[in-house]
This record gives sequence, C-alpha cells and structure tokens, in this order.
Amino acid sequence: MSGEALSGEDCHGLAPSCLGPLTDDICKIQSQGVQLGMVIGGGNIVRGSYAVEHGIDRVSADYMGMLATVINALAVQNILESRGLETRVMTAIRMEQLAEPYIRRRAIRHLEKGRVVIFAGGTGNPYFSTDTAAVLRAIETESQIILKATKVDGIYTADPEINKKARFIRRLSYLEVLKKEIRVMDTTAITLCMDNKLPIQVFNMGKKGALPRIVAGEIIGTVVEAKS
Repeated sequence: MSGEALSGEDCHGLAPSCLGPLTDDICKIQSQGVQLGMVIGGGNIVRGSYAVEHGIDRVSADYMGMLATVINALAVQNILESRGLETRVMTAIRMEQLAEPYIRRRAIRHLEKGRVVIFAGGTGNPYFSTDTAAVLRAIETESQIILKATKVDGIYTADPEINKKARFIRRLSYLEVLKKEIRVMDTTAITLCMDNKLPIQVFNMGKKGALPRIVAGEIIGTVVEAKS
C-alpha cells in the first residue's frame, strides 16, 4: 500500500480515518484464517526522489524514506489493534524500542499464529523501492499473491485522473508491463515477480468488500501474471 493512501485528501501527513473500509476488510479475512503481511510506503511523509531533487544525496534520501515507512507502519498497527487484531511490526533496520527486527522464520511464525505482520524499513538498503521490499518479503514468506492497494480501480492505458479516455486493462503479463513501461511497480519488483511466478493484483482499496472478494478468488481490478 502506498503511503499516500494514509494521507486522505491532503496528500501528505496522516489521516488514519481513510483506512476504514480496508480495515473492515482485513478484519473479515483474518476471521477466515487468511495470513496477511503488509508493506506500506512512506510517500505521505517524505519521498526519496523529492529529497534528491532538493539537494539531499540519494543514500540519505532513501534512508529517510525507510524511516517514513516505520512511522506509517506504527500508525496502521494501532488502527488494526484498535479493531482487536493482533499485529507485529518488523523492520529491516534495527530499532528494538519500536518494533521487532525482521527475521524470516519469526515472520512466518507470526503469520502462522494469525497475526498481521507489517514489514517496515524497506529492504534496509538504499536504491531499492518499497515495491521491491514488498515483493522480496512476499517471496521470503512464501506468499501466494501480491495485492497492491491503490486509489484507482486497477491499471489503465493512461492515468485515469488526467485522461478521461484512459482504457481499463483487466489482465497483463509481466513482459507487457515491462515493455510498455506501465508504472504499476518498478522494474526490479516486476522482474522479481516474473522470476518467481508471483501474481500481482491491483485494486481500489476504497471499495468496501474488495479484499474478501479477491481472497475468495474473484478478479477485482487488474491481474498481472505470466500470461495476459
């Protein structure tokens, strides 16, 4: 989930109330025994690319972005726990006073116990996006699918908020995404998904009930997989 999803209409800062529909859906699928890991961006607090444009070196900017994801993870943790869910935040950068360090076996154990695991701090390394961190954690925990929660219904031929004639696309292959330079995820993340045959489903997080329907096998939004 992008950090901007936490910012509401202001496009920056935190507006936790905007997560209401998604929180309801998470509660519902958890009650069905579905294991769920979450990765949240930090763009509502600081974007590494923006910091670079304003004179901060790339490595420092990327670390600032990683710390922003920890702030968002703690916010989402509190939102979920207020609804009675058990959660764990695990960070790629050690900060034991706030969260557990990421250890693969421990993360898998948390998932097996029915906890929502929120992975923060990216990969712990600069030059890698939150998209890549999400795919990496999904592969490491043997997840079945990447669910990318956005503010639009899926992938379009153009930005639907700018081009009203943009056409919705139901299915795409990894290669089509790479060749057409569709910016659903960065190329490293898409390539990792392709190499590990990990499907991606892009959906609108604002639509109540979308997540349980996806878990039940329904195609909501756009699916990116080996063959379109």
